[in-house]
Amino acid sequence: MSTNRFLRFLAARVLVVGATVCTLLVVTGQSVLAHGIEDLSEPTPSHAVSSSSSNLSSPESARRQAACWALTIPYGAAKMVYAVGGGIVGGLAWTVTGGNMGVAKSIWIPSMTGDYIIQPQHLTGERRLYFVGVADGPPA
Repeated sequence: MSTNRFLRFLAARVLVVGATVCTLLVVTGQSVLAHGIEDLSEPTPSHAVSSSSSNLSSPESARRQAACWALTIPYGAAKMVYAVGGGIVGGLAWTVTGGNMGVAKSIWIPSMTGDYIIQPQHLTGERRLYFVGVADGPPA
């Protein structure tokens, strides 16, 4: 197989996996919202432990953990590809603009920040999953 065909095949595979993960996240989010928003508590900070997790050894919790693990593999791979691509593009932007760190950071921060791992709180709707991070402000 030639290099170009291999790269096209790899890109198509990453797009299919990414689309599948996004579809699963959307479907999961809609099913949680269909059960009623009043059952969900306010989102907790990332360093805090969720108080609404009832029994960590329950079968439902085990299924949720397994789903997180299974979804994190393709999602994490897609996020890593996105972050590395953002690092490269940000480096090129820094070079082309003559060392303007504001432009580079406006690319680096959204692409390299965000969630890399899917957690049970993402599946239950207690926490929002951020594929793209939030930049601090406009480029300087």
